[in-house]
Amino acid sequence: MTPEPTTRKVALLFPGQGAQHPRMGADLYGVSPRFTEIMDQAFDAFGASGRAIRDDWLATAPSSSYDDISRAQPLLYAIDYAMGTLLLEAGVRPDVLLGHSVGELAAATLAGVFDFESGLRHLREFVTIYGRAPRGGMLAVAATRERVAPYLTDDVVVGAENGPRQLLLAGPDPALHDVEQRLREDGFTCARARALQPFHSPVMRTVAEESGPREARLRPRAPRIPVHSARTGDILADATAADEEFWREQPAEPVLFGPALQRLLARGDHLLVEAGPGQSLTALARRTRAVATGRSLALPTLPPRREHPGADLHTFTATVDQLRAHGHASRTPVPLG
Repeated sequence: MTPEPTTRKVALLFPGQGAQHPRMGADLYGVSPRFTEIMDQAFDAFGASGRAIRDDWLATAPSSSYDDISRAQPLLYAIDYAMGTLLLEAGVRPDVLLGHSVGELAAATLAGVFDFESGLRHLREFVTIYGRAPRGGMLAVAATRERVAPYLTDDVVVGAENGPRQLLLAGPDPALHDVEQRLREDGFTCARARALQPFHSPVMRTVAEESGPREARLRPRAPRIPVHSARTGDILADATAADEEFWREQPAEPVLFGPALQRLLARGDHLLVEAGPGQSLTALARRTRAVATGRSLALPTLPPRREHPGADLHTFTATVDQLRAHGHASRTPVPLG
């Protein structure tokens, strides 16, 4: 069957902290040789702790550490990169990549800014350094920046702007807890994100400064595929992508995913494909006017959670079929046994 013609470009979206859930993408492990190879490479890179990360990922009921930086960040980075790789092997040729938090690291890897092995070394050091941060997290608040401004402090800031009235506040506890209590008392809708560290807050910058010189070298270069950065809110310039400090400082800087997505959609109609666990970015994309009116389309590659065995394979192959129908995929890379 001849694919229907399309004028939409393809953008791959890569989720970050908070998207993790038990056995995310696990149906592909041991079934897709490429997915399995990438995940095993990640576990090997984390040495003695790699086996514990793998066991926690595959457990039906993971440990209380699953949302910690030591588990969530390696798993999200590896699964994002693996799903992006599977899409490329299915014949998808993305026009642009956009990642949220650690998802931007995966986007940069797929774009060739650095290789997966270098990214894993960087992330292993990242986990060691930022794992020393005081306990805290991120708080989703349905409000504008102007509405939450009176509640912010030196420690509690807007860590991410995901869309209109869709903010994530970030900071250490008890300061973040105190801000949450005040917001709830004043009628704001709030929910804690699945994070145990205060990502994208000033305390992370302090932790990094106190940790001294870094050993892992990324040696970044200009991307082969354009990266629409959620840190800058726009297309990542070659010189910025090749700046190692840009990537080292990322965990302390705010995420501007909402503004970045709006600028991306302002440049034309897109097929927005979430290459990673959950469907958080798909949900954000569907709230944009471009997707709500049908000009652009948002597709997940994995289910919102693993409700039953086989759900990962079903969602992925269904999305590849849709991409093929739009003329953006050539074949299915996952053998179904």
